[in-house]
Amino acid sequence: MQSISKRVFTHEYRAEAVKLVTEQGMGITEAAKKLALSVKTYSRWVREARAGTLLRVDTHRVQPVTDLQAEVSRLKRELAIACEERDILKKATAYFAKQSR
Repeated sequence: MQSISKRVFTHEYRAEAVKLVTEQGMGITEAAKKLALSVKTYSRWVREARAGTLLRVDTHRVQPVTDLQAEVSRLKRELAIACEERDILKKATAYFAKQSR
């Protein structure tokens, strides 16, 4: 059984979709059917637009990475590799020490 992938909509698409209801006077169910969206999702967009929070949706998804964050990420990767190598060497040392007795 295949899972259904979640569709991601841009802020511009959401804003234009909401205009069908707010500016053109179309009903929420009619506009949702026209855009092939669920009525629940579309009504949430309209509600958020009226509250002024529509453009803040999903802002956590697209944030630029600063140089400091990139450096921290690189150092974490290097540390993970070093720890893995250390653990392998510990196990190899114990194995060969056991064999030499």
